[in-house]
Amino acid sequence: MKELRDLIARNRAGSGEAMPSVCSAHPDVIAASVLLAQEMRVPLLIEATSNQVNQLGGYTGMRPADFIRFVRAICGNVGASEQPVLFGGDHLGPQVWRSQPAEVAMGHARDLVAAYVRAGFTKIHLDCSEGCAGEPPQVSDEVSAARAAELAGICEAAAEDPSTLSYVYGTEVPPPGGARAEEGGQGIAPTKPESARATIDAHRRHFEALGLGDAWQRAIGLVVQPGLEFAPDHVHRFDPAMPDDLSPVLQDMPGLSFEAHSTDYQAPAVYPELGRRHFAVLKVGPALTHAYRQAIYALDALSPWMDATATGSEVSDLMEGLMRADPSNWSKHYSGSDAQLRLLRHFSYADRIRYYWNQPAAVEQVGRLMVRLGETRPPVMVLEQFFAPATLARAGRLETVVPDWRKTLVYAQIQEALAPYYASPAGSTR
Repeated sequence: MKELRDLIARNRAGSGEAMPSVCSAHPDVIAASVLLAQEMRVPLLIEATSNQVNQLGGYTGMRPADFIRFVRAICGNVGASEQPVLFGGDHLGPQVWRSQPAEVAMGHARDLVAAYVRAGFTKIHLDCSEGCAGEPPQVSDEVSAARAAELAGICEAAAEDPSTLSYVYGTEVPPPGGARAEEGGQGIAPTKPESARATIDAHRRHFEALGLGDAWQRAIGLVVQPGLEFAPDHVHRFDPAMPDDLSPVLQDMPGLSFEAHSTDYQAPAVYPELGRRHFAVLKVGPALTHAYRQAIYALDALSPWMDATATGSEVSDLMEGLMRADPSNWSKHYSGSDAQLRLLRHFSYADRIRYYWNQPAAVEQVGRLMVRLGETRPPVMVLEQFFAPATLARAGRLETVVPDWRKTLVYAQIQEALAPYYASPAGSTR
């Protein structure tokens, strides 16, 4: 985690650098991200959430050690075994078990953070903001900080070398996966400086009360709301003209930076501006699986030109069936008429379709699509009907490391969504 600490030090010194944090368990998203980081010659930060990956398997079926092996295997498969990868755990706390009493949920959270640390995760976001059974939906700073400090103690005890751990705290963030449908048009207010200071103070006091002064010194990030968000059919754009009221909060804490969540779909100029405001870690996830879906649907539409028996909608038809058969992953996030729901299921910024790509039927259908397309790359004049020039250009460069033209287009589409995060601020030496 030295690479991230060094970047934060440079950011606080005025470089404006920021590191994207790829929060996804999709294999093609990880592969594309690894290859882009390798091209940029920078470490890749990959994070798993407590819902995705936990000691019981999470919705991916992976435990923390499984996830690290999964990522390492992908790196090897794309010829990037030597690429530096940093592993982070996101929203680690009682969230997954919040329907249970606090002590039961915190018992699971203790096991959760210990499993993450023992597996090799070194960036630990402690999130105890949500209430458990019988508590308000959001608990106070004091309760959240006390629980976070307790979990930090578990992390310290579980680590072979606690000095390798870095902590992120603070919870004033959008709901994981973006706002709900009814929240999309509302203004997104940045965190107030006094709230950020109160969060820092509460965590410092509770860390020190448990004798965790050394762990407190290794805190690198405070999660705050910069004033951006996305919802199913709306992106709330960050306004660079807003005054930077938050940076002064960090004035006497040189090792600390801000972390921004739900930064997906923002204009490219936003990311270096956030870096200038000391947001050194920028979380991204749904925008990358959204790009994956764009590429697969484009290839699906292309397929009848390669195989006259194809309809061009085999994949989308199957995904519609899977989502309608099991609406649990999208029904609480989307609202509207039947026609509107159909569009949201496939094209929403919230990208709830991402929960269905790993189902066996979807994996098999995508595999059949690749076979139907064949190994011979069609002429550029055909591809230009389905992919933007920048994506085609990037795919052409990827062909030197990825021999499969179909994969290069998928990876290129994903990389086009991720590449703006690496834009250097004016004056940076990156």
